[in-house]
Amino acid sequence: MRHFRIRNVRTGIDESESSVGDHIARALGLAGEDVRRWRILRKSLDSRDPKHLAFVYSVEVEVPGDLPPAAVRKAGRLGIRIEPYVEPPFTMPPPGDEPLQHRPVIVGSGPAGLAAACFLAEYGYAPLVLERGRPVHERVRDVRSFDAGGPLDPESNYLFGEGGAGTFSDGKLTCRSSGPDVRRILALFAECKGKPSIVYEHRPHLGSNRLPAVVKALRRRIVAQGGEIRFQCRVDDLAIRDGAITGLYTTSGCIPASIVLLAIGHSARDTYEMLHRRGVPMIPKPFQIGLRIEQPQEFVNRHQYGSAGLEKRLGAADYSLTVHTGGGLDVFSFCMCAGGYVIPSVSEPEHFCTNGMSLSGHESPFANSGLVVTLPVSSFVSPHPLGGVALQRQYEHQAFLQGNRQYFCPVQWANDFLGGRRSRDVPASSCRRGAVAGNVAVLVPPLVRDALLEALPIIDHRWHGWFLKEATLAGPEARGSAPVRILRDGKTRESPGVAGLYPIGEGAGYV
Repeated sequence: MRHFRIRNVRTGIDESESSVGDHIARALGLAGEDVRRWRILRKSLDSRDPKHLAFVYSVEVEVPGDLPPAAVRKAGRLGIRIEPYVEPPFTMPPPGDEPLQHRPVIVGSGPAGLAAACFLAEYGYAPLVLERGRPVHERVRDVRSFDAGGPLDPESNYLFGEGGAGTFSDGKLTCRSSGPDVRRILALFAECKGKPSIVYEHRPHLGSNRLPAVVKALRRRIVAQGGEIRFQCRVDDLAIRDGAITGLYTTSGCIPASIVLLAIGHSARDTYEMLHRRGVPMIPKPFQIGLRIEQPQEFVNRHQYGSAGLEKRLGAADYSLTVHTGGGLDVFSFCMCAGGYVIPSVSEPEHFCTNGMSLSGHESPFANSGLVVTLPVSSFVSPHPLGGVALQRQYEHQAFLQGNRQYFCPVQWANDFLGGRRSRDVPASSCRRGAVAGNVAVLVPPLVRDALLEALPIIDHRWHGWFLKEATLAGPEARGSAPVRILRDGKTRESPGVAGLYPIGEGAGYV
């Protein structure tokens, strides 16, 4: 039997995935029974031309032997590419040969921490996960209370708690890299109450209403295999002796440890400060900052699907945008939420930041997306390793003041932003806690403001006026990536000078 990867297999939007095998057989001139087994490797929607929408597949196919040259030529004429395919297996690194003095400790239960704990538990290491926030079901309650006007809980909010920041940020499972490790992680989520199609969808989406169940399933998997998770246990200091980690000082007491995985997330600013005091090497890193645009979902659907009303069959349309500005900065969309909500991505008192989320049904009448710029380190006010954090705080505090000190979302009509005018009224917004008329131009650095002023009319022109029609801007959007990189050895992945300390995930600046 031979295995091939067949790329650019196209089907109509009303055809089911089960029809892919028939399309492959016809394209290769084979009988249906000769296409023994096939599985989808990638699926995406080609919406470049609303009049010719199609699903595009990359498929692994098993056939009895070599494909006839005539079949390959025929497929090529149809734009289908064929190549031999052997999927590399996922393998864990070989275990060590010396017993560990203590079980591994993982700080943080976001995607990186939960994945690390799952694999360590599977291989018998009985990891201990320390999470400063609450279990996800309690966290849902705290977030709803905050949305309804309640006080901010600094330890249980949109950013802190079981599942990490991504639990309440749209439920997307986006990864721009590929390989057996990425496929294994997606398969892990699928096994833990995620839908099977996330393994091959181009933009897999579960929805923020479904992710809590996935997070709980991951926790149960870890515990069933010998791991442990302690909630409301914040790490406040490290115990280091002779250049090696020996323990952690936490709100629940001192925990001995010789192996610590730091999966702290990009918003644990107090932990960054503690690590810097302890001499853990870190450097400032470029990070994304900008504004969040919101427009009626109907307008996005009309632009992407035309006038056929295809959202009933295809769901709410999304988009991905990039504009190269004259100043050398790219403005690009980030965390696009079709049928979604603008959320207050807040973890510190007296600071405000936006993000977006959508539920599995995409039922909101609004679409929203970050429009961000990657801010270079040279533009930071301070060369300090935490100079980017200071910059985030500066603009987030300004947003808090604009929001009447109540964590309301500052919102401005996009055309008022372009015209340098304050909005006279409060535009409609999906932000559940509430919105106020704001001046978003002062909520981002000047070079980001200027890039957005240049990019927005370009995008609107591409969209024939649909992009800015009834669009609003909110801000700042400042938590898209970590402003810090915690250094680690290229081979061992340990922090230089602190043996046994392993920075991982977005919070370490390596995603």
